[in-house]
Amino acid sequence: MTTSFNRREFLQASAGVLAARLSPPLFTPPPRPLRLGLIIGIGKDPEPAIATVHDLGLPTCQVYVEDFAPGAGPRLLQALAQHHIEATSVVVGGPGREVWDFYEGPLTIGVVPRETRAARIARMKQGSDFAKACGIPAVQSHAGFIPENPNDPVYKETVAAMREVVEYCRRNGQQFRYETGQETPVTLVRALEDVGLDNQGVNFDLANLILYGKANPVDAIEILAPYIQGIHAKDGLWPTNPRALGKEVPIGQGKVDFPRIIARLKQLNYQGAVTIEREISGPRQIDDVRAAKAYLEGLIG
Repeated sequence: MTTSFNRREFLQASAGVLAARLSPPLFTPPPRPLRLGLIIGIGKDPEPAIATVHDLGLPTCQVYVEDFAPGAGPRLLQALAQHHIEATSVVVGGPGREVWDFYEGPLTIGVVPRETRAARIARMKQGSDFAKACGIPAVQSHAGFIPENPNDPVYKETVAAMREVVEYCRRNGQQFRYETGQETPVTLVRALEDVGLDNQGVNFDLANLILYGKANPVDAIEILAPYIQGIHAKDGLWPTNPRALGKEVPIGQGKVDFPRIIARLKQLNYQGAVTIEREISGPRQIDDVRAAKAYLEGLIG
């Protein structure tokens, strides 16, 4: 992962790249434990993306949605039904520039930056309406680099912004899931408690905590456990250059201790999906996803 990496571009590109190589009530009952899935951008045509998930033998997916044009929801529902895939959440980002690094990240990600905050709140609400129309039980996104100092005015503004989003999702009968990464686990739990609503949780991105140098996921799971509703199975290396994020690598080649994480999830009776994320594009992506699936299946049993 480099300072120029654009996660939205990856998600938008992933559906086409993979497909080219492969020819509600408020709280729904929890799905079967530890089912695998894939996060994938659906672009303007969900069919190739959902076909990819099916062809990989994965029963669930998280869908990254940016095109909310009329008809997008019905097309997604048709593809999910045709391929017997469950969408566990709608993932949204933007609008506007997002830079995934230590310097411009705090200025461009989530609802922390004041200049884009209103537009980001509106986008998350748009994602919530889309999820409601599709019967998808959760919406997730990054809040941004939430300040660690709870006395910081930006911290209080961020909490107020997220409360507006989470309340909107609650009215739509959904959970809102914060993606981990830019903040320490303690900071995220503090923000959750200060937002103070019962329909919020965490999408626990195992590698992001390492890539941003925020926590070891083996330790973080103890802090975040009551809130974990989703998992991003991703691997990475710690940052050694203080000016650049750590590097994302194939699962099993980084510093995430997957055997301990999976064992702990079982002990905690985690009931959600384990969603594979590989932030590259090109021919190698599909091979890495397949390898990750085999590796994780060996741990899950």
